[in-house]
Amino acid sequence: MVQNLAIGKIAILLASLTEDELKQIKLPLEKFSYCQGRVGSMNMQKVISAVETAAKRNALINEGYYRETHSLYHAIMEGINGVTRGQAAIGEMSRTVGLRFAVVRGKPYDHPEEGEWIAVAFYGTIGAPVKGSEHETVGLGINHI
Repeated sequence: MVQNLAIGKIAILLASLTEDELKQIKLPLEKFSYCQGRVGSMNMQKVISAVETAAKRNALINEGYYRETHSLYHAIMEGINGVTRGQAAIGEMSRTVGLRFAVVRGKPYDHPEEGEWIAVAFYGTIGAPVKGSEHETVGLGINHI
């Protein structure tokens, strides 16, 4: 079992490892809630919506609380910034993405007063919308709730 992993590292592992690879290691997930998903698009809004929908469907955020949705949005945008290397645009720049993602929520610190945090990690490919023109990419966003 891998011990004492930070919330961001857990999110990156959940997004980047296949199911078979994840079975080979035991992540310390007992203090976290999480979900995983996939999205491929040339439309940035579809990427954002896929993550938001997964987080809501898996009860990681309460959409009735603005601050939870707001926190998730900022974590998504920070993660997208990593995926797109600081140019948060996909289709407008003739790029497409094929991504796996993970959303992780919990209290990653020893003191409960530090509150809850949310991490969004992306792993996949980005490139010209021509098969074989893509390369790997990764992004991580973390925000407090």
